[in-house]
Formats: sequence, C-alpha cells, structure tokens
Amino acid sequence: MARGFCLLAVLVLVGCKPPATPTQAEATSVGVAVVVEGPAQPAIETNGIVVTRDELSLSFKVAGIIREINVAEGQSVKRGQRLASLELAEIDARLASARELSAQAERDQLRGTELRTDNLISAHDLEVLRTNAAVAAATLREVQFNRDYATIDAPDDGLILHKFAEERALVQAGEPILLMGPRSGGYIVRTGLADRDVVKLRIGDPATIRLDAWPGEVLQGKVVEIPGAADPANGLFRAEIALEPTKLRLVSGLVVRLRLTPASSKAGSLPYAPFAAVIEADGDRAAVFVASEGIARRRAVQVAFINGDGVAIADGLAAGETVVTDGALYLADGERIRVAERATSQ
Repeated sequence: MARGFCLLAVLVLVGCKPPATPTQAEATSVGVAVVVEGPAQPAIETNGIVVTRDELSLSFKVAGIIREINVAEGQSVKRGQRLASLELAEIDARLASARELSAQAERDQLRGTELRTDNLISAHDLEVLRTNAAVAAATLREVQFNRDYATIDAPDDGLILHKFAEERALVQAGEPILLMGPRSGGYIVRTGLADRDVVKLRIGDPATIRLDAWPGEVLQGKVVEIPGAADPANGLFRAEIALEPTKLRLVSGLVVRLRLTPASSKAGSLPYAPFAAVIEADGDRAAVFVASEGIARRRAVQVAFINGDGVAIADGLAAGETVVTDGALYLADGERIRVAERATSQ
C-alpha cells in the first residue's frame, strides 16, 4: 500500500513539472554594406575609338589612274615623302598642248602689236589678240597646277592610318586615297552619343577611359568638342575627348570604354545601394532589407537609376544606413541576422 502511494506521488510530481522552454531560432548569417552618397545624375557609359587628333584625308586634284602607292597602312612617313602618284601621260599631254597654245598666243600678240604700230590692224583686233594671250596663259597655269597635284606628298611627319584605293584603280578628283595622322597632333577619343546624353555634357567635363588593349589601365581625359548636329548617317552626335599624357603606347583604332561625368551630376546627390541589396525589382519599385540591431527589416524603395556605382535610390533609403547584401533573397521581414561580412562601400 505504501509502495503504491509513493509511485502515485512520483507520477503527480512529474506531471506537474513546467514544460521546457523551446530553443530560440538561430540567427541567419548575412553580408551587409553601408549605403553611400553619390551623384544625382548617372554617368554616361559608352564606347569610343582612339584616333589621331588631326587626321588628314589625302587625295588627287584631278581624276586619273593610280600609277603607284608607295606606302602601306601603319607605315611612318616623313614630311615631303612621295606617297602616291597618277599616270601622267594624259596630264602631260594636256600640259604640252597648253604650253604650245600659250606660246602661239603670245607670238600673235607680239605680231599684232607691230601691225598696230603700222596701222595695219585696228585697236580692237589688237585687244582680241591680247585677250587670247591672257586666256592661254591662264589655261597653262591651271593645267600646270593640276599637274603638280597629280602626286601626293606627305604634308608632315606622321603615320598612314588607312588606304582607300589600290594601284591601277581609276579615281575621281578629290576622292580619298590615304588617311594620315600627323605625329605632332597627339591622340583623342571619338564617340557617338544619343541626344539624351549629349545635352547633358559641357566642354571640360571629365572622362575616364579604359582600353581593352591595356587591361587594368585607366586613363583620364576631358570633353573638348560637342557637335551642334547629329551625323545624318546614324543619328548620333560625335563628341571628342582629349587624353591626358600617358606612357602607354597608343595607336589609332584602339577601342575604349568611356565613362563621362556631366557637370550637372554634381548639382545634387542620392543614396546608392549595392546591386546585391536590391530585391523584388519591378520597374522603379524594389525592396531592401535594412540591418538594425540584429534584425532584418524589409523596406520598399524607389529606384532612380542604375549605373556602375550601384543602384541610386530616389526614396526609401538614406546614406549611412546598413543594408543586407549576401543572403537578402532568402530573408523574411523581422528575421534575426548575424553579420558575417561587411563592406564599407560599393
């Protein structure tokens, strides 16, 4: 009897024992970053090409058949060096004819002057002879001028950038034959901009240039020319960027990536969040998780624009706040977090 009573007492004590407290959920490990302040207008990201500053398009003054081109693309040339010439048989024939006609007209004028002295011809006839001589002399000068420009000589020391024609080709007067870049001109970057970008730029705006040919190297420059009209062929506005001095070996034709910073971008600022922090993007609406005292708080934000610096936030976030980057996609609002990685800025 006593033994049964003891067993009952033990069972009562066990049943009255308070339930064990459940273990608190473990905090989720995340990476975070601090929201930074940046320009209120996005930088202009585009591509360009390196060219010599003063490119010269060389051509013949008259039409004809190319007899020879003495240079190749990429070849260095000296001032006065013969670069190309036309077949001169036809041009020399016209020159010889013009000389004969001019000499004959001059002889006729001299003979007419003698006849007029003896009153054998009228003053009008003598004036006609003088006019003929003057016209013949002018024609000779014209043909001689064209003869001189039936060859192409280098106007300065430089580099042959491109050949537009080959030997034995028939070319018209003024048709480009060679493209030359003087060495004294230096290098610039040319780029084509859309209308929405070109209106933001001003002369002197800074540019950052990266070259595929020189990975890791960054050049600086500034905008030196903004066109007043678009290129009819493609509708783009061709701007020019002057490069600051560099020890890198540049050649015409190098492809570059440009980052142009308009002066208007410095008029204000916006908070910038890292790309990884922005989730559930839909148009200009998105969300972020703000890390506050070990808790992830979901917050709706409005996106202003996206560029290489991150995501500019128009509303919903302030510079200096800490947002979750790594792991943000898997969080729930109010979830406990533990910072495993911290980035100071994007």
